[in-house]
Amino acid sequence: MSEVSIQAERLLGRLRSPGAIGRDDDGRLVRLAVSDADRAGRDALVRWLDDAGLEIAIDRIGNIFGIWRPQDAQDEAPLLLGSHIDTVIDAGLYDGCYGVLSGLEVIETLKSSGWRPNRPIAVAAFTNEEGVRYAPDMMGSLVHAGGLSVEAALDSIGIDGTRLGDELERIGYAGELEPGFLEPHAYLELHIEQGPVLEREGLAIGAVETLQGISWQRITIEGLANHAGTTPMSLRHDAGHAAARVITFLHERAIAANMPAVAAVGSLRFEPNAINVIPARAILTVDLRDPDETRLREAETALASFSMCWPGWRASGYPSSASPGSSRSSSTADWWSRSKGLLPGAACPAAG
Repeated sequence: MSEVSIQAERLLGRLRSPGAIGRDDDGRLVRLAVSDADRAGRDALVRWLDDAGLEIAIDRIGNIFGIWRPQDAQDEAPLLLGSHIDTVIDAGLYDGCYGVLSGLEVIETLKSSGWRPNRPIAVAAFTNEEGVRYAPDMMGSLVHAGGLSVEAALDSIGIDGTRLGDELERIGYAGELEPGFLEPHAYLELHIEQGPVLEREGLAIGAVETLQGISWQRITIEGLANHAGTTPMSLRHDAGHAAARVITFLHERAIAANMPAVAAVGSLRFEPNAINVIPARAILTVDLRDPDETRLREAETALASFSMCWPGWRASGYPSSASPGSSRSSSTADWWSRSKGLLPGAACPAAG
């Protein structure tokens, strides 16, 4: 086979197209999974797959596949390329879409060159990989791989109160094929770097060596609302202060670990949320990540131990974890049961 090259302008042009779909009034790219904007992005992708002459298949969780089946290799397991097209809030142009559209570009380039592979090549766009609207994240690929039942995924309730299965029906992307119908020979994903490491090192490309296991928690801390100007500091039960201590604990623990472990509090809300009222309640989300499942569980346990500093603390919503090679969901009771006393370094801060 002689050397062939992709059509860079075609790929870049297609990347700019979904980059314009889902812009909000502030110009931010917000194409959340199974939304109207996601439907518009999916429609554009399906048109491109059809124009390329690919077989289009959609499974029950809404994963979209474009399949090139050469005449003499139809029964072979395919090479699967792909990623996702849903976004976070205020997303970048290349996140996810680069993997899907570069896969399509590779297939089109190979087809037009006259080259015929010895097995099918397919490109996939997985549903709800970002996990902003529905939990867990990486849902479409997880269901495809058998790590989560399609029924559980379809019953997922979003941050807006919608059911994912109903929304898939509404936007017209509830397919009939069972997830996992296309079992790949190999999977390859091209992705924009999600951190600053390659840029800092001056490297153009890198290979992923491991995957981060993820633990998500939604935490509620109960305090006592009181006047901010007249309540003595020693008599306060300040949920806001407790939340700040939790954030600091997670940050300092992750730094001290000197490992690939990371931690973030991405969402924080106070009630009653008034400038002159001590917060009666703090609601925050915790994102813990580590490529080692044992360390990830230890981080969960450390957080649960730290929680005993505040009697009004409770975990709710989605205590769930997914580690490389496995997935699991924990009930709140199970999450609490893993707390068996304070771990070293998890001593309670001063009351306040």
